[in-house]
Amino acid sequence: MRVLARVPLEAVRDVDFPKLADGYLDVAALAPRLPGLAKIWVADAVLFYENGRELAPPRIAAARVTLPSDRSFTSFALADALLRAPLPGNHESLVAKQLFFDVALEYAIADRRASFSVRPYLAGLGERVNTVFHYGDRTFLLPGDQEAFPVDPTWWQAGWRFVQLGFIHILEGTDHLLFLLCLVLACREWRGLLWLATAFTAAHSCTLAASALGWAPDSLWFPPLVEFLIALSIVVLALANLAGKGHTRWTLAFGFGLVHGFGFSFALREQLQFAGGHLAAALLAFNLGVEFGQLAALALMAPAVALLFRYATEERLGTIILSALVAHTGWHWMTERFALLSKYSFTLPSASSLALSLRGALGVMLVYALYQLARWRSLK
Repeated sequence: MRVLARVPLEAVRDVDFPKLADGYLDVAALAPRLPGLAKIWVADAVLFYENGRELAPPRIAAARVTLPSDRSFTSFALADALLRAPLPGNHESLVAKQLFFDVALEYAIADRRASFSVRPYLAGLGERVNTVFHYGDRTFLLPGDQEAFPVDPTWWQAGWRFVQLGFIHILEGTDHLLFLLCLVLACREWRGLLWLATAFTAAHSCTLAASALGWAPDSLWFPPLVEFLIALSIVVLALANLAGKGHTRWTLAFGFGLVHGFGFSFALREQLQFAGGHLAAALLAFNLGVEFGQLAALALMAPAVALLFRYATEERLGTIILSALVAHTGWHWMTERFALLSKYSFTLPSASSLALSLRGALGVMLVYALYQLARWRSLK
């Protein structure tokens, strides 16, 4: 397996680059040292796995410095041809800080049709490092160091990864957890609580899928608007708890679930590159992970709140105190996010975006009708 890599030569630190009398880089003197630098800064910082087995360290097939104007890495064939070509000469007056460092690595593999995974941990190249990784027709954008991931995942590999992502995301999202706490304060009877959670899940599943399919607005103001509305949803639900309006909470759970779904989509957007050709499986798995995380949070919150109301304070007083604290937190988030939102200029979506949004709205209405029918039949 032949792997081609390009990094800025300036990122290769702790090296005293040889210079000519006029101050330019002495390429001839640097050439024998390039394979060693390639091993330390590139080969040792990228691990490949074949069917889960780590491959042996690669052979440094080529290493060279290249002018910053070079565009060979737009394709594998051009980059490969470049790395087989001679080094530039000293007469080209090269400056080290302005050059690329290009490397060709060759790994011994047993079967080119095997399942391959990669683990790049190149964060040592700079304060902030993004790795663009091309494999076949796939392109990955990887910030910082990464855990190993399959470059061409099966559906179950993609599914398992996104179940974990959804589970972790719901448990790390303080705003989502406060929203769930408001639902627990509204209803601690498990049947009613499950209906509230189902309404929330059904709604966020719709907008999460719609966003992944490109049916959501792509304007710059849309993510700040969603974050503001998420904070608003927490404040509204907390105020509903303060007012004791229980009969509308499932409607609020569904309505604000639509907003939270867009929030989930922002977290999912950068991760969809790891789904390979299994977008549907990834979306379903992420939703399942969110649902499992949500049920785990509710399973902890509901008994904790019940114990609090049983041994520490009267139920109504406790609901008022907790809801007031949640509303206070949500209000601060809301004002901060509104200040950010106000910095964006509002522009109407294009006709095609409006058409896609309308299609998504019709889908949401269908899910809402099915949810209402299921709820009516259960109550009957």
